[in-house]
Amino acid sequence: MIGMTLSTTYNTIEINDLPIFYREAGRRDSPTLLLLHGLPSSSRMYEPLLQRLADRYRLIAPDYPGFGHSACPSPSEFAYTFDHLAEIMTAFADELGLSRYSLFMQDYGGPVGFRMVMAHPDRTDALIIQNAVAHETGLSHLWGPRRAFWADRAAHEVELRRNLFSLEATRRRHVGSDPRIERYDPDLWTDEFAFLGRPGQENIQTELFYDYRSNVAAYPFWQEWLRRNQPRLLVIWGRHDPSFDLSEPESYRRDVPEADIHILDAGHFALDTAADEVAALVRSFLGTVGASAPQVTYPQ
Repeated sequence: MIGMTLSTTYNTIEINDLPIFYREAGRRDSPTLLLLHGLPSSSRMYEPLLQRLADRYRLIAPDYPGFGHSACPSPSEFAYTFDHLAEIMTAFADELGLSRYSLFMQDYGGPVGFRMVMAHPDRTDALIIQNAVAHETGLSHLWGPRRAFWADRAAHEVELRRNLFSLEATRRRHVGSDPRIERYDPDLWTDEFAFLGRPGQENIQTELFYDYRSNVAAYPFWQEWLRRNQPRLLVIWGRHDPSFDLSEPESYRRDVPEADIHILDAGHFALDTAADEVAALVRSFLGTVGASAPQVTYPQ
């Protein structure tokens, strides 16, 4: 069938002279879901959704510059800021002719996606947030060393790199506080740790993480946009996340009272262990226009 790509395809296009890799599945005339990944992952984290939702949606999952299979220019050649990543992703959407889409935003996908929404609110049909923060109270105690790094980079960069790039830190981002570690494939963090060990990666990710302070400064503006515009909003939250506080979903609800909120028995990357549940929630949410009442679910 013309336009049918139910199996995932793996593609690269040039955006501002940079090769940008992306995964795509689904019919091109289906509603589009643009999937924005987190740290230190890539579009690979969305493979479970591409496999489960391609019958109903066109799913597109790009790698940011510096991640996955996209170009990784050095920080001397490319400004690793969230403003710049959002500009590249907006240009990416333009190049693919994506004039309307829903956004799925996880971790770093939040600050990239909110910038895209603020710049072009007319393009977004709905927002799906999975463990991505827009309120300062959503940052857990682990952000103490990270805040110190923002305040005095020279004094705290060594500690920050140790906190962010070790094998144990990479593992903890997935497993978090989940006592059932047997549910997690060790390849999840060993593959990501290998990625972080590629030449230049620590410098790239350190530069971008230093710019994370710009996201915290922007939180009030994103909150105001949410309160003013009341977008269709689905919040999916893995309760075992060590980095982002479990209070954050209710903070979103204060901004958007009609938001659908679902707390899952999962970690920071909920697709690691709850892909079927996440896919079902996304399918139900995107298939329902103007729900009459907010929904909240918690794991039993």
